[in-house]
Amino acid sequence: MRKKSRKYIFVIGGVMSGVGKGIATSAIGKILQAKGFEVNPIKIDPYLNVDAGTMNPTEHGEVFVLDSGLETDQDMGNYERFLNLNLKPDDYITSGMVYRHVIEKERNLGYKGKCVEAIPHITDEILRRIHRAAENNGSEISLIEIGGTVGDYQNIMFIEAARVLKLRHHSDVLFILVTYLPIPDKIGEMKTRPTQTAVRMLNSYGVQPDVLIARSETPLDRKRKEKIAVSCNVPVENVISAPDVESIYDVPVNFERDHLGDIVLRSLNLKSRVRRDGLLPWRQFVSRVRGASEELKIAVVGKYFDTGDFVLSDAYLSVIEAVKYSAYKLGKKPSLTWINSKLYESGEKNISELAGFHGVIVPGGFGESGIEGKLAAIRFARENKIPYLGLCYGMQLAVIEFARHVALIPGATTSEIEAEAEHPVINILPEQRKKLSEGDYGGSMRLGACPARLKLGTLAYRAYGRETISERHRHRYEINPKYVEELERAGLIFSGLSPDGALAEIAELPRTAHPFFLGTQFHPEFLARPLNPHPLFSAFLKAAVKRRDSPRLPARRSLTPAALVN
Repeated sequence: MRKKSRKYIFVIGGVMSGVGKGIATSAIGKILQAKGFEVNPIKIDPYLNVDAGTMNPTEHGEVFVLDSGLETDQDMGNYERFLNLNLKPDDYITSGMVYRHVIEKERNLGYKGKCVEAIPHITDEILRRIHRAAENNGSEISLIEIGGTVGDYQNIMFIEAARVLKLRHHSDVLFILVTYLPIPDKIGEMKTRPTQTAVRMLNSYGVQPDVLIARSETPLDRKRKEKIAVSCNVPVENVISAPDVESIYDVPVNFERDHLGDIVLRSLNLKSRVRRDGLLPWRQFVSRVRGASEELKIAVVGKYFDTGDFVLSDAYLSVIEAVKYSAYKLGKKPSLTWINSKLYESGEKNISELAGFHGVIVPGGFGESGIEGKLAAIRFARENKIPYLGLCYGMQLAVIEFARHVALIPGATTSEIEAEAEHPVINILPEQRKKLSEGDYGGSMRLGACPARLKLGTLAYRAYGRETISERHRHRYEINPKYVEELERAGLIFSGLSPDGALAEIAELPRTAHPFFLGTQFHPEFLARPLNPHPLFSAFLKAAVKRRDSPRLPARRSLTPAALVN
């Protein structure tokens, strides 16, 4: 019996960056899933970095970690959340990966003495990786998002590879261009010319888009669709209106208003396999999002917010979404306030403002900058019994704060900040110390899914409802085992441990001391899903709801940041 050919959908961006290719790709995947197809999304990043792990989060946004430990672009997180999949390392491709492989193969005589060139050797390697990802996933449809914008020099090789695939498998390949239609204030009319220019640029590469997703502030009218169709050589029904929406989770529902799923399947000679509304659970989730009205005020105290005059919340994208999912399941509307911890250190902000929040989160991070401000926030949350959730560095700093002010270990700190500290309650793993001494920074942290065992009766155990868990890590430093016993005597509970008991994965305070004070060495936000919120975030927000609904006591302290830190 002849094996059915796989289908490939390439999603390319036009006009400007940040147009929403990742969300569009995720939404298309969700629609195809709802029609009964197995899909695998692939993100292609045209930068020469081998992975996203060494990039500054204030410039590039969040680094999303897969189960395998691969550090990837934040769009991989969008794919996982929308499609409820745990993606594989083959689903992520960078120029750095491709060029490194080709060069290493050439050095090992893998090309048998041939002259190695960008075409065909680079494009062949790109296609090999795309085919391998589809094969390893066993999927029927691959959704490939090509990063960057049409006209960028960096992504030409990827578009060329896509062109070659279309040439070889014409009816199995579809091109979707996500473009933008501006409405200049002084003109007051939606302009189609930037989209026409983007399509012509794509045509110059030998690629004709089959579908246009037209992003704009408002829906496209029929006249604009007709104009775009004629000038860009696409059927008018293949011009999909994608106006700004209240939530990214509205996007699949919005696309289906223009029958995008049917258009894609028809273009690939496929038919829907379900008669029912496969998007119904998703529509119900979107309905809960819209229906949430009771506000939960959550402070996120971090340091990767400032980028010029703007706030880059993308550095904590998975944390934001994890909070939303748990809040919506509780029927609450999350209101997140970004607080730059450096402002507590400088005195530009008063730490007592935290008394007005229902919960405090300190997310991950690296280095010394803004740390004393975070420690001040953690102490304030602990002493005033504000629900607290610390993630990775947020757990380590919670342990340091407890060590200083409860266990009374003088000068307790992390060796990340003070290498020769007298009391490094947070210390680097021996294997990590060796890697750093050798200058091995990229992809060398403790990365990916690791198992842990939970102690019965703890906050963590009650949240998960089971004894064994698996969560994703991204860090070099750990709780120093030498201080565990001393910290436990002072009242801290290490409720999650590695299977061999050597590494502390979760630290918490007993409910007799605090309604909810918990930190994780891992990143639970990476496993939160719209239809399956993460249990730790849900437990944290339940505590925040109780705080909101309970009579409020005056803040125990309202001191200067320096007084709180010391």
